[in-house]
Amino acid sequence: MKSLFGKTLDELVLTVKEKGLPSFSGKQIADWLYKKGVPDIDGITNLSKKAREMLSSEYEIGLYPPSDVQISSDRTKKYLYKLRSENYIESVYIPESDRATLCISSQAGCRMGCRFCMTARQGFKANLTSGEILNQIWSLPEKDKLTNVVFMGMGEPMDNIDEVLKSLEILTADYGFGWSHKRITVSTIGILPGLEKFLKNSQCRLAISLHNPFDEERQKLMPMQKAFPIKDVLKLIEKDEYTQRRISFEYIMFAGVNDSQKHATALVKLLSGNDLRINLIHFHKIPGSSLLPSDETTVENFKNYLNSKGLLTTIRSSRGEDIFAACGMLSGMKRD
Repeated sequence: MKSLFGKTLDELVLTVKEKGLPSFSGKQIADWLYKKGVPDIDGITNLSKKAREMLSSEYEIGLYPPSDVQISSDRTKKYLYKLRSENYIESVYIPESDRATLCISSQAGCRMGCRFCMTARQGFKANLTSGEILNQIWSLPEKDKLTNVVFMGMGEPMDNIDEVLKSLEILTADYGFGWSHKRITVSTIGILPGLEKFLKNSQCRLAISLHNPFDEERQKLMPMQKAFPIKDVLKLIEKDEYTQRRISFEYIMFAGVNDSQKHATALVKLLSGNDLRINLIHFHKIPGSSLLPSDETTVENFKNYLNSKGLLTTIRSSRGEDIFAACGMLSGMKRD
């Protein structure tokens, strides 16, 4: 059975027209899907019984709950989902005093090969559909508490750009969830074709995974640097017509790898003159990796130097490390 949940309004209109139903039925279905949360097609009561039967012969709503949850000592929750492809993904709910963020996945596995990421070790498994992306939000037990969503879970969003853009449309459209673009951040290592499409078609916030200002060193950490150099990514961003979009750069701190004064100075040279922010992230050691986290003093000094040079820099708090829910630790491993 195919899913209705995750279809844009245009797709829903096309679906009902193919069934011989009037175009306005598409808007009615969107309202039931994204505002009322109908559990099944029989619940769409302003469609005739015959129309519902025709839809049910080929479609279902397509919502499903998480299959497992782990709770951290810091109240972070990691949810496990089983996809129709038989793959598993994870999303992470992060409650704070003044906000609640959900970190969602866009792929099962990932083909980018970043050395510091557990997801990358799986290789690529499957792209998520728009419905599977949005299901992580809609099926979340704490969904009514959410203030923000970040596409920073498993996978590279720009490597699944069409489905990601569909999910962003539904999240922000009046017919959909109706969220402000400012509540949503999409992260990427800089896949240029997908990034260009994102910049043209979405006003959501953007986060770039940088992690090293030197090309050769960055390539050792992130092999896709060879195909998509960070300098080309910056050139593309500078052409962004949406001047109000917030852009941030993610920088994981690795001991003896990218945390020296030389790296801080190069980072200033690379990013100065741009209205942006830098998020320094503690590396969370993963099994079998030789990489180690920088110590607290080094991270603090690195932050202070960047701030002194006019680059707004903060240190991201680590959350959920004890349940492998922190940055770079998601794997979608099924637990029996």
